[in-house]
Amino acid sequence: MTPFPTAAAAAAALACATPAVAQTADHAHDAADVARDTSFSVGDIVVTARDMARSASPVLTSVDRLGGDIAQRQSVDNSWELFARLPGVSLTDFNQGTTSGRFSIRGFNGEGEINAVKLLIDGIPGNANDGGMMFIDDVMPLDIAQIDLVRGTADPRYGLHAIAGSANIVTRIGGNYLDVRGLGGAFGTAEGQLAAGVETGRLSQNYFVGYRRSDGFRDHSALERVSLAGKWFYDWGGVRLGGIARVSQADAEEPGYLTDADAYTNRRRSYAVSASDGGRRQLNQYSLHLDADLTRDLGFSAKAYANGLEDDRYVRFSAAVAQQRRLTREQQYGGIATLHYHPSVAFVHRLMLEAGGDVQVQDNESLRWLTANRRITSQTRDQAFALTVAGGYVQAVVEPTAWLSITPGWRFDTVSGHLDNRLNGQRYPINAYGTISQPKISVAITPAAGVTAYGNYGRTFQIGVGAGAYKVPPRTTDLAPSINEGWEAGVKFARGRWLEARVALWEQTASGEIKRLLNDPSGDSANLGSTRRRGLDVQLSVTPVAGANLWGAYSYQHARIIVPDPATPSQAGNWIDHVPQNLFSGGLDVTPAARWRVSLWGNGQSSYALTPANTLPRYGAYLVVTAEVAWRVLPKLEVAAQLKNIGDWQYEYVWYDGTQVLHSPADGRALYGSVRLTL
Repeated sequence: MTPFPTAAAAAAALACATPAVAQTADHAHDAADVARDTSFSVGDIVVTARDMARSASPVLTSVDRLGGDIAQRQSVDNSWELFARLPGVSLTDFNQGTTSGRFSIRGFNGEGEINAVKLLIDGIPGNANDGGMMFIDDVMPLDIAQIDLVRGTADPRYGLHAIAGSANIVTRIGGNYLDVRGLGGAFGTAEGQLAAGVETGRLSQNYFVGYRRSDGFRDHSALERVSLAGKWFYDWGGVRLGGIARVSQADAEEPGYLTDADAYTNRRRSYAVSASDGGRRQLNQYSLHLDADLTRDLGFSAKAYANGLEDDRYVRFSAAVAQQRRLTREQQYGGIATLHYHPSVAFVHRLMLEAGGDVQVQDNESLRWLTANRRITSQTRDQAFALTVAGGYVQAVVEPTAWLSITPGWRFDTVSGHLDNRLNGQRYPINAYGTISQPKISVAITPAAGVTAYGNYGRTFQIGVGAGAYKVPPRTTDLAPSINEGWEAGVKFARGRWLEARVALWEQTASGEIKRLLNDPSGDSANLGSTRRRGLDVQLSVTPVAGANLWGAYSYQHARIIVPDPATPSQAGNWIDHVPQNLFSGGLDVTPAARWRVSLWGNGQSSYALTPANTLPRYGAYLVVTAEVAWRVLPKLEVAAQLKNIGDWQYEYVWYDGTQVLHSPADGRALYGSVRLTL
């Protein structure tokens, strides 16, 4: 038992509760949501009235939001890098072509062994089968309106991959605008982005075209990416129907990894063994969206989608091993629906009832070969596997008074599928995971204006990925899902627009955590054991005078193995690998004159263990600071300069391959210039 009160169960389940109000709901509900807001925002957040179902707007748990004004002006090779601007986020920068990196939260790492964040793009699932966030490559910064990051276990909206929370990237939909941005700078980088919106009567159309190329900081690390998107919505007043289409392609070289001997001498070097490494990633997402006010108090939302992924990669990790070709093909289909009701009940300040469900179907292929300079020498994997995860939830938001909110909820998920090993002609059933039950509850109180105390409790789940989800010999018995159980207790304090602060304590345990074996020819998983993660999040934003904003955040993460796999008893009490204990970020934004904007921000972390054995030195500590100066030459034309990694910190991603420590250096100091025209 923990020393903190779990009864203060607050609002993370409200995360699933869609914005508390439909278009026709009472405006008093809007005011109540604002009074109990526990989110922390970086940048300007634009609230739209039409986001009904599955929105994070009223979530009374640790929710962090990044405004489109911040996202749109960043220079990044990959959109996951934008999460560096959010507090308490750990970044894993592989810097290996299309396999570039990931973000993670709540004491989980971004290694790819355990991917614990449900990624969504405009509410559409964006994880690959293994939980990886490949579909984030479909979105470039200028098309982003907002990013919502929801932490914890008490949110019943999502099941698969939502082990520690979810992240929804909201793109620009609606409006009349033409936004063009050109950028150039370090490492031969050139980028062009165009976003346009046209509204004619009830019809809105939005388009995006983006291109980026770079030679990369290291030798043999060139990247070229093209992204296209179209969004069409028709609004009848009480009903809105729309469609979204996205396609992207990235081609990139991979510089490989450096040994200890070379990692701190010539950091830009790439060994000859990596000369033919690299790959191509093609992505597409197509979705239909329906929002309807069925009555004044009854709202309905539904989405249907089809995602496609083809990732073709050649990689050689060191001179001691052969090059591999890794080909992944995934077709994902699904539907999501939510119905919510706001009845008027005597003696109850507010009541909202909600029910929702989703079906996610995957038809996947995973193939691997041993190769020599891209010539196939033998095949090591040929798997075709189907996975279907169906889930549903119910919840109620009960407010007996204006200062108290209680949100009980319950989610259930079921899993089905099979795997075909086309090398031996065998078919294997999925583990009989059964019905995965996930109770949730949250409570929030508002004892005074601008003060919200909240707490929550909930369960999420983890199943195997790839071949690890199926009963493949030598396994003869079904594996149970790993149940994650967590709680959070926090306080949010706000005073108008000049002060925002939040403090939260949290804990999350797993009954039998599963980790993917990253270089295993069969694509299997292994048992890490029972684990416990706990931490503290502190965030502050102050606007002491008009035109100046100062913000900062600190997170402490304590992630340990409590009961290890019987095969590794010595790991009891060890740190989970690649999880830094300390994360910190902060910044200062100043508008010294009407046409000028100056920003200074940074983020960093402490070191981490390389393996669960904890026997090797720790690596990975860094502090990276970026500055930006922008001048609005004309009312619609802005020029800007951005200097990244001002101190030229030599930071890196580090891992252990079983015989040696390998390093992937991150970018050094880099200067970029941009021109942006907004009409």
